[in-house]
Amino acid sequence: MSTADRLTDSLYGLGWSTVKKLPEPAAVRLGRTIADLAWKKRGKGVQRLESNYARVVPDATPERLAELSRAGMRSYLRYWMESFRLPAWSAERVRTGFDPKDIHFLTDGLASGRGVVLALPHLANWDLAGAWVTTKLRTPFTTVAERLKPETLYDRFVAYREGLGMEVLPHSGGSAFGTLARRLRDGGLVCLVADRDLSASGVEVDFFGETARMPAGPALLAQQTGALLLPVTLWYDDSPVMKGQVHPPIEVPESGTRAEKTSVMTQALANAFATGIADHPEDWHMLQRLWLADLDPAKGPS
Repeated sequence: MSTADRLTDSLYGLGWSTVKKLPEPAAVRLGRTIADLAWKKRGKGVQRLESNYARVVPDATPERLAELSRAGMRSYLRYWMESFRLPAWSAERVRTGFDPKDIHFLTDGLASGRGVVLALPHLANWDLAGAWVTTKLRTPFTTVAERLKPETLYDRFVAYREGLGMEVLPHSGGSAFGTLARRLRDGGLVCLVADRDLSASGVEVDFFGETARMPAGPALLAQQTGALLLPVTLWYDDSPVMKGQVHPPIEVPESGTRAEKTSVMTQALANAFATGIADHPEDWHMLQRLWLADLDPAKGPS
């Protein structure tokens, strides 16, 4: 392991061991302080966040984009502070920490025995939403995690999410899709963060007027298993309670090839994501390149 990897792993380890012991108001202040310091330094992540917001809010002035990126970093650090503290939250704190609208789309789908795929963008705190599902709804689910470097950091994330009641599969390796399909055919729940393609072979979609790629997995799983495909968007307001919206199901088209059906369904997902992101751009934590115009074809996503 390189020195940089050891440092990264140590910093995350310190966060999980120390931040979760802080009183909540102290953790909130710490997160905001770190966010403001990072924003003032204007590193690559902050600059990319601002560039992405420029597409979401195309008529924004430079001053407005600066305000958005500052709010975005505060939202991003709120996610991290909450995530570090989630393992120490009581079941009641988890149950009352999230207030989703139209949850009946999910509960009715599960009750039907079809299996359900929830697809989310990088909005607010998807880990908290997942913990709410396992705690409030008492419903386990399966998800996929990107392999992080160093490997010890990936192991920390897997242990953290498994501790919240999730089954976590590695994104790489090729076996994840088959396992997800089996869970869905058994009437289970699968949750996938699906606004950024990690394979460089995803589905091209129109996203805020430009071409981006999003993963085909959610649409393919729905087609192959008969599961319900539900977009979900999340956001923060001024309260300690995260808000959310479960959108209506995305149906499988009646005609067309598999690729054509996948394209139509993935575009519908992108449209639902865009609605939530446009309403709450500061809660979209996209600090990486997303649109094809920003990607180096030789390198793929970065």
